[in-house]
Amino acid sequence: MQVSPEWMQMMARYNAWQNGWMVEAADGLGAAERDLDRGAFFSSITGTLSHLMWGDLIWMSRFDGGEAPETPIDASGTARAFQVWPKYRNLRAATDHRIEVWTNGLTPEDCTGDFRWRSSLGKEFVHPTAQLFTQFFNHQTHHRGQVHAMLTAAGVETEVTDLPFMPE
Repeated sequence: MQVSPEWMQMMARYNAWQNGWMVEAADGLGAAERDLDRGAFFSSITGTLSHLMWGDLIWMSRFDGGEAPETPIDASGTARAFQVWPKYRNLRAATDHRIEVWTNGLTPEDCTGDFRWRSSLGKEFVHPTAQLFTQFFNHQTHHRGQVHAMLTAAGVETEVTDLPFMPE
């Protein structure tokens, strides 16, 4: 599998685009609607977005050496880690910017070989870098799909999610 800096940059832009409209759409619901248990794995829109933020931050701490989330890895913890909406909104934008800055600094060599990291549970792992970079963006897409479904079920008009229609 090959992953290039250009692919990573495209995915970072896609991530920021999708998160931008999704946060705005969720913001229009209000706290009670965002926090409503909708039967999703992380219960609510807020819980799913919180888990997604947690995942982005833990992987970015591994990739760029920056700050990691303080909350331990368990389903209920990651779903509650970022529930204060105004703080979440600001952190989401800052995290998307962090991801874009990081991808803009990648070289072809950064996208090859193996990547070694220690999990949140203390176990050491080694996997192909390209696989982990792909997993990073796949995780985002997966959970945004869940949020998209919850927003749609809540009657929110959603945006297009197709990569070819990403604004330049």
